[in-house]
Amino acid sequence: MCPYERITILIIQVGVTLKDNEYQVVMSSTPAASVQDIDKHGWNAVPVDGNAILGGKPYLHKPSPLTVQDIPFPSDDPVVAKVQDYAEKHLIEQTYNHSMRVYHWGYSILKDQFPEQFGKVSLATWALTCLLHDIGTTHDNLRATLMSFEFYGGILALNLTKELGAPQAQSEAVAEAIIRHQDLGTVGTITFLGQLIQLATVYDNMGINPQIVDEATKVDVNKAFPRKGWSGCFSSTIREENGLKPWAHTTHLGKEDFPEGVKNNELMKPYDGWGL
Repeated sequence: MCPYERITILIIQVGVTLKDNEYQVVMSSTPAASVQDIDKHGWNAVPVDGNAILGGKPYLHKPSPLTVQDIPFPSDDPVVAKVQDYAEKHLIEQTYNHSMRVYHWGYSILKDQFPEQFGKVSLATWALTCLLHDIGTTHDNLRATLMSFEFYGGILALNLTKELGAPQAQSEAVAEAIIRHQDLGTVGTITFLGQLIQLATVYDNMGINPQIVDEATKVDVNKAFPRKGWSGCFSSTIREENGLKPWAHTTHLGKEDFPEGVKNNELMKPYDGWGL
């Protein structure tokens, strides 16, 4: 086996800029996907540390005001259309609305913070990731397995998207991102798609990086997909899983700190009762 080629480049190569900071990457030698598929489905390796990606700043570029009407959703993609129908049938309304908000937050973050990746990453792949990222939290799925909800959800998403005709590079990108969407940390790398779902979910769930999305966008997306008490709802789900599975992966975020952080999300507090 030939050794991997190592080069030192700026993170801007994958759409992330860290001023005066260089990043050593291992170039992928996988035969499982083309270079185009790596870009299209967000397989580029980026730091797992979201704060490092933003350079310790509130944002890399000032976010632009976007409404829901400004943000295209790929409902014309046949796999996305079927998965959206599946998600609406299997997720409770609060979780479905959260998933749709995450799609819109992520689109805004992608467009404004990572312009080099915008236009390369498939919106269909992004939509599939958002729609299915919490599929493991349903009442039945929490009880169907000993696995943590992100891992089981990733497997469900992998099988479902494959059955519906998604190509391997797309199905596996979605599964990988879902499995790692709560794998917050400071050491190592993650796929770009995985980092995007992390940034979007922690924004919606805990109000982390509060300035990464424009105020007008925050209001309009919450109007379109009301929270209906999401902060308390998801906090209860975290505690439910931890009770069922004391080994759950979410405990690495703090058995008390994480559910309490979700419950006391100050950024979204003014909107949390909308729709009730």
